[in-house]
Amino acid sequence: MPQSLTGFNKYDLDTPVLCIDLDRMEENIRKMGQLCRAHGVQWRPHEKCHKTPAIAQMEVAAGAIGVTCAKVSEAEVMAAGGIRDILIANMVVGERKWERVASLCRHADPIVTVDHYAQVEPLAAICRRVGVAPRVIIEVNIGLDRVGTRPGRDTLELAQAIDKLDGVRFAGIMGYEGHLLKIADQAEKTEKIHSAITVLTGCADAIRQSGVACDIVSAGGTGSYQITVKCPGITELQAGGGIFMDPFYRNDCQVADLEYALTVLATVVSRPTLERAVLDCGRKTMNPDVALPVVVGYPDAKIKRLSAEHCELDLGPGAQDLKIGDKVELVVGYGDFTTVLHDEFHAFRGNRLEVVWPILGRGKLT
Repeated sequence: MPQSLTGFNKYDLDTPVLCIDLDRMEENIRKMGQLCRAHGVQWRPHEKCHKTPAIAQMEVAAGAIGVTCAKVSEAEVMAAGGIRDILIANMVVGERKWERVASLCRHADPIVTVDHYAQVEPLAAICRRVGVAPRVIIEVNIGLDRVGTRPGRDTLELAQAIDKLDGVRFAGIMGYEGHLLKIADQAEKTEKIHSAITVLTGCADAIRQSGVACDIVSAGGTGSYQITVKCPGITELQAGGGIFMDPFYRNDCQVADLEYALTVLATVVSRPTLERAVLDCGRKTMNPDVALPVVVGYPDAKIKRLSAEHCELDLGPGAQDLKIGDKVELVVGYGDFTTVLHDEFHAFRGNRLEVVWPILGRGKLT
């Protein structure tokens, strides 16, 4: 059996290694949960950033009602890890997947998202046969133009049809204002998010006025959560990535108040010139497509290029003393796309390794 690394100093570990700063992550969790409570909104954080039941349990302990997932397989991982209230915020299609949802109802209380009767009717038939009835919510297109029903009559008629089906329970609606996250002017961003959410809450009002209960009105990603949480009529927020925070949310979405908690520790393996260093981490360690990583402790060291297994740094005068063998820490540019490249999180209190968490949801794509 391999020796446990618990108690090791961060800088004694082999690299590259994916690291969590526990103090920062726990504070981010506390702040996000507290903001939701302050505005009377439930918190159902998306687990795509961590895919780890142990972290989900920390979120629930801080007040989250459950988690949001993107796939049935992720929901199965969360249920096996003790999380019961699980929103699958994606379309679930195919007999095998519908059967898995029915089985999941034996171990958790899932919510399935739909935007067409053809997704929900066969699910209901399978669930009637098994003797379960999962909750169902409708995703409404509030401007992202990805999936979702058209606001108005289409949404109302689908809600009414679902409400009449045995084998499922209509629970509400959701929408995602993801097309508005990167608006630079904060007044404009706030106004447009409020307008988009008003479309969503208007659909909820129409459903209720028709005599159908609509308990859940779910929205909000990390890039907009500080605005969306204040929108009247929202019952729950799905923002999850803020527990790690990253340069995409801070620089592109102008999210304040949260601290960087997810990093990669790497080693300098080459110093080809005075102005250039090469690290032992590349695209197979960090995804740079949404935002580039940021070098910790060396403000004039910038990412020049990432190839499969190399990260090249341009070094200003303050970083040119880096030597081969030195350890360098980089803030992950966008956590969601980096977590899935790794098998484990190494979680630290200060520089002391406190726990290693397997990323159990990695590779769960079905």
